[in-house]
Amino acid sequence: MQIIFIGPPGSGKGTQAKRLADSHAIPHISTGDMLREAVAEGTELGRQAAPIMASGGLVSDDLMIGIIKDRLAKPDAQKGFILDGFPRTVIQAEKLDNLVGNAKENLRVLQLLVPDEVIVRRVALRRSCSNCGAVYHLENNPPASDSVCDRCGTELTARPDDNEEAMRKRLEAFHRQTLPVATFYKAKSLLREVDGMGPVDEVFERIEKSLQ
Repeated sequence: MQIIFIGPPGSGKGTQAKRLADSHAIPHISTGDMLREAVAEGTELGRQAAPIMASGGLVSDDLMIGIIKDRLAKPDAQKGFILDGFPRTVIQAEKLDNLVGNAKENLRVLQLLVPDEVIVRRVALRRSCSNCGAVYHLENNPPASDSVCDRCGTELTARPDDNEEAMRKRLEAFHRQTLPVATFYKAKSLLREVDGMGPVDEVFERIEKSLQ
C-alpha cells in the first residue's frame, strides 16, 4: 500500500500518518521530520532549509525530489509507505509518478480537510518531542503530562515556526502550491477526502474507512 497524505500544516496529518503506518506496518516518511533533523544536526541541507522553514516557506522541488528518491530506495519502503509532506507541488507529483513506476495501481491519496482558522487556533497548543519526533496537541491529543513525551520522557517544546504569522504564511503556501496537487490526483480518480475535524480516534476511523 502506497499512501500520499495531503493536508495543511497543523491539520493533524503527521499524527494520523504515524498511526496509519503502525496499523499497516509500513514506514511513515515525513519530509518535515527529515528536514527538521537536518536543521538540528547542522548539515548542509539543514543550513539551506533553516531560514526557509523559519519563515514558513517551502524548500525547492529539486531538493525534495532528491530526498524522497533516496528514501524510497531503502528496503523498508519496498512493501509500501506513507508520504507525509510530499508531494507539495504538481511538479513533485509528476516526478513521483516516475519514481513509483508500475506500482501506481497501489497508490492512494488522502486529503485531510481542516479550515484555516481552526488550524491557526490549534497551533498554539501543539507540542513535539525533539528526541523521538512524537507530536502532541494539548487539547485533542495530549500527553500524560503537559511537558513530557509519553514515549521517551523528553521535555516537549513548541516548534519555532508554530506561531500565527509563520503559520499563515505556511497556509498561504499550501493553498497556492499544494492544493493543485489534490486536483492533480482527483483527475486521476485517486483522491479520497477525509474530514479532519474532531477527536483523533474519530478522524483515524474515517481515514481507515476511506482506504477500504
